[in-house]
Amino acid sequence: MASLDNALQKVITTVPEAVAAGYVDMSTGMLLGVKTVDSHPQEVLDLVAAATADMFQGQNVTAIERLFTKSRGMAETNRHYFQEMLVFSDNLLHVFMRCKRFSDHALVIVTRKSANVGMVLTKSRMILSEVEAAV
Repeated sequence: MASLDNALQKVITTVPEAVAAGYVDMSTGMLLGVKTVDSHPQEVLDLVAAATADMFQGQNVTAIERLFTKSRGMAETNRHYFQEMLVFSDNLLHVFMRCKRFSDHALVIVTRKSANVGMVLTKSRMILSEVEAAV
C-alpha cells in the first residue's frame, strides 16, 4: 500500500489547506489508508470510515437513490446517485467523494474551514483518479 500512502500524501500537498486524507472501503467499513498533518486516535479514524459508509450506503440514502432512479424512469443499476458530499464543521471542511473506478470506495479529504471551497472541490476532483490508480 506504499503507492496509496504516496497518493494520499499528494492529496495533502495538492488540495488547499488539507489536513487529512483517507481512503475508505465502504463494503468492509475499513480505512485502507490515511495521511494527516496531526496525530489522531485510531478509534477516531475508524469512526471516519464507518461514517463514510453510512453517508453513502446507509439505509435512508439507498432508499432515496432507489426513489430517484424510479421517478426518473431509469433502469435499476448498481450506479449510485450520490457521488460527493461536503460537510462543514466548526473549524473544518470535510469532502467525501465516491470513487469512479470502485464505487464501494471513497476518498475523504479534510481541510481547514478557511480554504476556498471551489478550489478544494476542483483539486479534489482532479486528484481522485490518481488515488484510485494507486489502489
